[in-house]
Amino acid sequence: MGPREDSPGTAPAIACRGLCRIYDLGGQKLQALRNVTFEVKHGEFVAIMGPSGSGKSTLANLLGALDKPTSGDLAIDGFSIAGMKDDALARLRNRDIGIVSP
Repeated sequence: MGPREDSPGTAPAIACRGLCRIYDLGGQKLQALRNVTFEVKHGEFVAIMGPSGSGKSTLANLLGALDKPTSGDLAIDGFSIAGMKDDALARLRNRDIGIVSP
């Protein structure tokens, strides 16, 4: 796993800084997320809401460590996912991440 951004216990549960996700669709670029920045502290509950096509599923895939951002940084419990290998991401998903959807 990558280095912690803060000392253990002080890092936010989720820290997104300037997240962007661009999909290449046969030579066309589709920007699904643009400069998303927020933090979620341990013990907080959040909801992601918005109209169809606003990037909710893309953001959920990033937060679930199922995909990686095109640019920006995503840290889960102080660990940046950017340089994580697949086995480390699988351990992170198993240990720390749960997604509930309707």
